[in-house]
Amino acid sequence: MIYDVAIIGAGVIGSLTARELSRFKLKTALLEAANDVAMGATKANSGIVHAGFDAVPGTLKAKFNVKGASMMADYCKQLSVPYKNNGSLVVAFSEEEKETLDELYNRGIANGVEELRIIDREELVSLEPNISDEAVAALVAPTAGIVCPYELTIAAAENAVSNGVQFIRNCRVTAIRFKEGVFSLETAQGMIEAKYVVNAAGVHSDEIAKMVGDNSFDIIPRAGEYFILDKSVGNLVSHTIFQCPSKLGKGVLVTGTVDGNLLIGPTASDIEDKDNKATTLAGLNDVKKLASKSCKNVSARNAITSFTGVRARATTDDFIIGPIESNAQFINAAGIESPGLSSAPAIAVYLAHIICEALGEVEVNESFNGVRRDVFRFRHATDEEKAAAIEKDPAYGRIVCRCETITEGEIIDAIRAPAGARDVDGVKRRTRAGMGRCQGGFCGSKVVEILARELGKDINEITKFGNGSVILFDKTK
Repeated sequence: MIYDVAIIGAGVIGSLTARELSRFKLKTALLEAANDVAMGATKANSGIVHAGFDAVPGTLKAKFNVKGASMMADYCKQLSVPYKNNGSLVVAFSEEEKETLDELYNRGIANGVEELRIIDREELVSLEPNISDEAVAALVAPTAGIVCPYELTIAAAENAVSNGVQFIRNCRVTAIRFKEGVFSLETAQGMIEAKYVVNAAGVHSDEIAKMVGDNSFDIIPRAGEYFILDKSVGNLVSHTIFQCPSKLGKGVLVTGTVDGNLLIGPTASDIEDKDNKATTLAGLNDVKKLASKSCKNVSARNAITSFTGVRARATTDDFIIGPIESNAQFINAAGIESPGLSSAPAIAVYLAHIICEALGEVEVNESFNGVRRDVFRFRHATDEEKAAAIEKDPAYGRIVCRCETITEGEIIDAIRAPAGARDVDGVKRRTRAGMGRCQGGFCGSKVVEILARELGKDINEITKFGNGSVILFDKTK
């Protein structure tokens, strides 16, 4: 079969683009090198829906950030994904930094960001009582929000598959040839042919582009380290709190998450190994120091885990979106660093528009349903809803993860869903089983058992995140 479109990379850009294309009668394939969606930069970022005041006016970042942020709440509602419009603050700690706030304000106005204003220390303290004693002023952006990036991506991929997109896991692309209007992609799953290719391969997007002769950019991987703090301190701040940005990015932030934790980070350091997601003592110490500069009472003693994300910074210093010069059927969606998550809905619509216009007279998929299935979350349900769920299936009455109150029924739902979980981390991202204070120490073994049973596999075949990351070893074999 020759696909109309093959999307390389099932991060937030690739998955939302697949969902947009599923609105039409197209044969679309979503190819992912890993064992699941959201395995690259998408699973390890701040989850901030930026208002759009940071991007330089006239850039693609500015254009797509403001548009994407305005679309995010509605997208999350359709996809049954938690979203919170908490607003953001950029804090100045000196008179010199107050000038930076003026620059950001003017930039935001030029970009079309609404409701921006600069406040003095008195009002800042009234909004955030735990703000640093050194803070003197702040830029307020009420339109900013927070979302779980991997939940959004999982939901988009699931909805795309429900509407006819084929999701192919463990499908790393190793070579691309083009002949007579069709691309032939050599992959770990065999040869895949498509008329159009969308390159949404994240930190590896420059490598994919070079396979078709596009040498117009390189990706410089930039690592950022974070701490996630326990929910007991999740209400320390109500807004997302930034420091004034530097050349390396938006700096270390302090923010709540949609799940009630507190997130601090990231650092910013350019690295050579695109797949190096190790944390470092120096990096985590920097996070502690800089987070405490913003807010009093922030302490890594409340940390339940730390992690590193690697984002795709392009040498162009802007998003790279659109057909390449030598072949209009190969479309880049590369260099999608911050504000990539905020921009994702708008980028996806734009990419789908490019492809449909190029194909010409594309039929609408009349059976398209953009509303994802209702996701039952036991921890948020009323007593009546819990009782009804348990009566329907007793598995909803068996708590597997005590920290996050996740039931066996929810885990089964996550595995059986379109583009469902195939490993322990996949269950974790879909349900939060293992994301609590004990980090899977209690529930991990039970999750392995459920996966083995549901997938019809030997328990020794179950992995943490695919790619040979087996959890149990049979020493007799």
